[in-house]
Parts: sequence; C-alpha cells; structure tokens
Amino acid sequence: MATNKQLFTGTGVALITPFRKQQDTVDFTKLEHLIDHVIAQGVDYIVALGTTSEAATMTENERSAVQEFIVETVAGRRPVMLGLGGNNTLNVTDALARTNFDGISGILSVTPYYNKPNQRGLLQHYRSVAEASPVPVVIYNVPGRTGVNLTADTTLALAHECPNIIGIKEASGNLQQVMDILRQRPDGFRVISGDDALTYPMLTLGADGVISVIANALPDTMSQMVRLALKGDHKKALPLHYRMLPLMNAIFDEGNPTGIKALLELQGSIHNVLRLPLIKASKQLSNKLSTLYNDYRG
Repeated sequence: MATNKQLFTGTGVALITPFRKQQDTVDFTKLEHLIDHVIAQGVDYIVALGTTSEAATMTENERSAVQEFIVETVAGRRPVMLGLGGNNTLNVTDALARTNFDGISGILSVTPYYNKPNQRGLLQHYRSVAEASPVPVVIYNVPGRTGVNLTADTTLALAHECPNIIGIKEASGNLQQVMDILRQRPDGFRVISGDDALTYPMLTLGADGVISVIANALPDTMSQMVRLALKGDHKKALPLHYRMLPLMNAIFDEGNPTGIKALLELQGSIHNVLRLPLIKASKQLSNKLSTLYNDYRG
C-alpha cells in the first residue's frame, strides 16, 4: 500500500463498468476480472465511479454496489479513489456525509458543470468540499466536459489554502496552465494528467502520473511508461508513449467510454454494452481500433 507521500502517484486506472449483454445490469464477474488484471499488470491505484464508469447513468443503489464491490475486490492491494462531485455544492457535501469511506483513500471531485461558476464560485465550492471530506481531495479540471476551466491561479490558491486538497487531475489540454501549476505548487501537491496522450509530456515537465482510460486495456504498457518517466528514463519511456499513442487517440474518436469499451471487447474482456445516451462504437471505429490494436501487438 502506498504511503501518504506516494498516494495517487504513478498510474491510476479510470475503471469502466461492464454491463451484461441482455439485462443491461452490472456484470460483476467481468468487473472482478478487470480489477484483478489491471492490478496484476502494475497500475498504482484504482479510480472508481469516475466519468469513464458511466456513473452518471447508474442508479444510486448501483453506484453504492459498484463502490462496495470494487473496495472488496481490491482488498487493500491498491489505494482506491472515489469519483464524487457535482454542480450542486450542497448535494456534494451531503453525499460526503452519507458515503461509506471504508477502503477509500481519497475522492476525485469534478468542477461543477453546466451552471458555469466563475473562479470565486469555484473557490468557495472546493473550500466546502475540502472541509466536508473525511479523505483527501483531488480536483478534476476537465473544461471540455464541464464548460468551465479551473485556472492555474485558482488551483494554486486551493493548493496553498486547503491541506485536504492534495492534487489536481488536469485535463484542460493546456500545457502552459499545467506548467504554471507545476512551477508554483506547494510541496506534495500532485499534478496528475487527465489526458492519456499528454501524459508523457506532462511527466517530463514534472507531473506525478496519470488517471488513465487506456490503462483499462493496456495497463502494463501505460504503467511501465509512467514508471520509467517518473524515474527520469525518458529514452525508454518515449517509445512506449508512441507505441500507445494511436490507440490513445482513437478511443476518444466517438467519446468516452465508447472507444475503450470497443477495445476491451476486441480483447475479449467485456460485452460492449453502454447506457443511453451513449451508444456502441460505429463499425468504422471498431475496424480502426482492430487495425491499430493489431499494429500495437506487432
């Protein structure tokens, strides 16, 4: 188990949720196999009920069952980060009060979406979340999904002001913003890539790892690349980055987790079932992923 200083460094995997082909219910057998596989292949921590999990289309009972199952299956072998955020601050703090945090090492809390708060509103939102959370908080900045960007200045203010906010998953795609955070962050504040394709360049700039989608399908290669880059062995890490890059880009062609579920089906890991409004990958994308995966395997 990671020490507090190591917590949420390296490769985290944003777990998908497998569904059964007929009943459209959670396929816990395949979820167990996926968890055991990614752990055996070297990932450093597990992210439960993030965006990639399709948590937004699960019932509250399903989310609770999936969280409990992941914690029981991981069984202390890796830290577990729980996705817990929203665009209603009171609802988020209420959820924090109701949640069972046994086996949970921290939360990943997305910036409020749709209502597009300004930076002062975001500051107050995260102050409330940090105060209410019994476990460390990692901010999730993903303006492409939420419609609002958490600026470097706001991130740094929270990092310096709130000891319980220990890091940010940065998925803005803005390397200048990432560098501003890295240059001025307090000691121990993690900067985590939220974009598989930008993980290698972010690591060379000083980031601490990735919360990865492709690691559902390529946990060994992603974990190895991140470990090498964190050790400063960029010469060995770079070919691994380029080996994965075509697949890392292609799985997002039709959104997430559409692409990664299509790739996992190619690997024989899951049934390719998503919940509306998400739908299966097109035949064109499935064929593209098949070709790229064959190229990846050499």
